Amino acid sequence: MKTVIIIPARYASTRYPGKPLVELALPDGSRKSLIELSWMAANRVQGVDAVYVATDDDRIRDAAIGFGAQVIMTSSECRNGTERCAEAVKNAGLDADLIVNLQGDAPLTPHWFVEDLIAAMKSDSAAEMATPVLRLDRLTYGHFTTDRKNGRVGGTTAVFDVNHHAIYFSKEVVPFMDIAKWPDDAPLPVYHHVGVYAYTPAALENYISWPESTLEQLEGLEQLRFLANGRTVKCVEVDGRGRVFWELNNPEDVARIEQVIGETL
Repeated sequence: MKTVIIIPARYASTRYPGKPLVELALPDGSRKSLIELSWMAANRVQGVDAVYVATDDDRIRDAAIGFGAQVIMTSSECRNGTERCAEAVKNAGLDADLIVNLQGDAPLTPHWFVEDLIAAMKSDSAAEMATPVLRLDRLTYGHFTTDRKNGRVGGTTAVFDVNHHAIYFSKEVVPFMDIAKWPDDAPLPVYHHVGVYAYTPAALENYISWPESTLEQLEGLEQLRFLANGRTVKCVEVDGRGRVFWELNNPEDVARIEQVIGETL
């Protein structure tokens, strides 16, 4: 099964313009851009045939070429990363059995998250699309709730059924729970949706043929288009192995990521 990773990146982010080129401080005192760190994370994944950056912006293209990435140019009409991945596959004529969308704002994504996702797709011939979920620890749950209390959109949560098929994804913290009443030694029943997707080429073709759903527009979550059209999204539970995982959604996240980024390098 030929597998490629595509890192969709756009400059004109509504919440954080220029985010892919934001530089983060590394433990050795050097600095690297968010897109380069995400590309480095993608290249640590085993069993992948190629890694590409897909963008519509010349600044991101030039930066990516500068650190050695293969770049596929896409149009500015792409409304989200999945649409950009679909256009990149078409524009470059990529011949792949599995396309992984590793978003360019998640440099802390451990390689085994993506490897587990690829393995799940390979073991289930009926699966068209899958995404990882990670049970929240109390520290990360606190980050989620603090962001919401302060009016910031932070991480995304996922709710799924006994078959690990997604029921819903939200930028609110769902399901609601009173953590003060939850036993200190009990795992939290709240899952972080990790911003990685694996699709078959057919799933990407279907996706771009559907209009944006109301839920997708309200939440700003691209994967809800699959649920709105009655498609199964397979949630693959991954193990953080003690590592802190966080995406760069807001300027406040830079310090959070810099604190732990040394563990990924």
